[in-house]
Amino acid sequence: MDRDAADVDEAVYDVVESIPPGRVSTYGAVGRLVGVGPRRVARALSAGGAVVPWHRVVRADGTAAEPVRVRQLELLAGEGVPLRGQRVDLAAVGWPD
Repeated sequence: MDRDAADVDEAVYDVVESIPPGRVSTYGAVGRLVGVGPRRVARALSAGGAVVPWHRVVRADGTAAEPVRVRQLELLAGEGVPLRGQRVDLAAVGWPD
């Protein structure tokens, strides 16, 4: 049975809200915790993720999505997240462990 879209969105938001400041997760990691694919996580965050710390979710290679890259990297740097150029050092701050 398919889960209701709103339920999936809420589950994504719950996981993203639990990412501590200074830590970063990936769309795939959040998706595994929720039981959906990474694109579904991205869709939830783009649709209504402004209410959660969306900036703490990046691509599997540590890069930010193009439309929000500058703002996302600014927010992460403000939390002390280590960056290597335009990439988050997921080995240092990846969540969950």
